[in-house]
Amino acid sequence: MTKTRVNDAPAEIPLAIPPGVQPVFAAFLDWLRMERRVSPNTVASYSRDLASFFPFIAEHTGEDLTIGVLEGLKPFDFRAWLALRVKNGLSATSNARALSTVRTFYKWLEKTGRGENHAVRAIRGPKLPSSVPKALSQADAEILLDEIDLLAAEPWIGARDCALVSLLYGCGLRIAEALDLNQSDIPDRQKGSAMLRVIGKGRKERLTPLLPVVWDAIAEYRKLCPYGPGPNGPLFIGARGARLNPSVARKVLQTARRGLGLPETASPHALRHSFATHLLAGGGDLRTIQELLGHASLSTTQRYTQVDTATLMTEYAKAHPRAR
Repeated sequence: MTKTRVNDAPAEIPLAIPPGVQPVFAAFLDWLRMERRVSPNTVASYSRDLASFFPFIAEHTGEDLTIGVLEGLKPFDFRAWLALRVKNGLSATSNARALSTVRTFYKWLEKTGRGENHAVRAIRGPKLPSSVPKALSQADAEILLDEIDLLAAEPWIGARDCALVSLLYGCGLRIAEALDLNQSDIPDRQKGSAMLRVIGKGRKERLTPLLPVVWDAIAEYRKLCPYGPGPNGPLFIGARGARLNPSVARKVLQTARRGLGLPETASPHALRHSFATHLLAGGGDLRTIQELLGHASLSTTQRYTQVDTATLMTEYAKAHPRAR
């Protein structure tokens, strides 16, 4: 089912945005929210990047910033902005994202007939470090699932935390995807339905099997939950009855790390990595894992092959005739 976003209110304009580009800045954010339907977090990220770029260009050129000034920028100007970010200690990942924001903004300017500047296309982004996902061991994942409910102040909250962790690990969901679920999204096992419909990045839908053990954890949580949000209400609820906040969910994992002696890399997203890694180790193929994760590109999924190298080498040593 398609959910309605709550981010359709006009975006606030940061004070750092020069007056001459405030209208086009606001129109760009409206396009992101209304037409691209990106998440509020993504809108905020674009806003921050442009709130860094525009003031720098105004000071760098010594002119009141207008679309005309933006159209006249040369490759040197963009490189000077990136160089300052590097000098200020911003990471390669952060700078790559910021450059992508500026490129998207210029593409939008051209697409909407507001202006153009092809110089930004000539700028090479910073070289990114290889990012290897941090997955929990299967033993640590089992400890987390078995004992996380014991750390909560109330039984229903413990059941909620167990249901959430079971869903993240058992279905490979992103934390935002899990917390965006409503009661009616959970399939009715009594009617033979076992597929969970997930709304992922870019509003793309995918189906993932809801394992019986995950369904049982959700059913136990629902039975104990003191709130009755109705079928269109949130699945995961905070202590005060509202939709569970992502920061609270992350705090739950932080508490679990300390209480259960788990590695510092144990986070909501690590459970998604663990889902993929353990599927791979168990013989799952990358294409299937790609579908379950909702990755647009197989290359993104292939990063998980680096995580389980030790297991793969062990199996190779046992199975390959030339390794004996």
